[in-house]
Amino acid sequence: MTAETDGTDPADPASSALAHFGHEARLEREALGISRADFGTEATCGYSLVAKIENGQRVPPREFAEACDRVFPHANGRFMRLWPLALKYAYPVWFRRYVELEGVAARIQLFNPLLVPGLVQTEEYARVILRAGRPDSLEDAVTARMERQRVLVTADHPQLWIVVTEYALRRTVGNADVTRDQLQRLKDLAEVPRNVVQVLPEAAGYVHGSNNPYGLLSFKEGADVVHVDGFPTGYTVADSTPVAEAQKAYDLLKATALPLDESVSVINLIMKDVHK
Repeated sequence: MTAETDGTDPADPASSALAHFGHEARLEREALGISRADFGTEATCGYSLVAKIENGQRVPPREFAEACDRVFPHANGRFMRLWPLALKYAYPVWFRRYVELEGVAARIQLFNPLLVPGLVQTEEYARVILRAGRPDSLEDAVTARMERQRVLVTADHPQLWIVVTEYALRRTVGNADVTRDQLQRLKDLAEVPRNVVQVLPEAAGYVHGSNNPYGLLSFKEGADVVHVDGFPTGYTVADSTPVAEAQKAYDLLKATALPLDESVSVINLIMKDVHK
């Protein structure tokens, strides 16, 4: 998704944090006499991506910002400080606050009746899902979704609890390889001691709160929030009454879903079916 430029030139460094990042990177690169192709080698990307980032047309991956701070002698960490501001432009406006909260949550509880939740999608699974929405920039959307997942591998990563329907797991996304890799990703997550992955079996029938995808965030300090995915926009709520209702619904889902060990067994069975 592109920045909201209100008719301004996206390459104008004053138009957005995204454009400012690209402008600063170009000034530093040109001052050193480094070609875009050579800098692309340093940043593990191609000439075209360097050009688009410098022109404010693409969101820079984290590795690009790290390369800027490493290669440019007077950067002093400036590009990694600018990078979170630039990354925001890959998220819809209504989703940005939730991403900020997700990054500092102590516990994340997710449910999705149709798909594996975005926070734990593999890159190819995410690409298939996001491509279907015809975003302005597919690669920006994929970059942003993958970047969110870094919160799961930090030293103080949040407790992660996922409830996903058996239907969502049996649904072929992309092709058999993409689907199988995504199922393996869920298995790997389930093996992390602080995580829980539960499957809501098809035999469970209707469960209250199982119509819409949503997530609950809890913090070491401060009130919980709930985010409900929707079309064309989702929304995040901090009011205590709907948050309590969402937690009650999630507790019912957890109680109805299969225990962790049985859920992993179901995932294994589905993985075998995918190979057929």
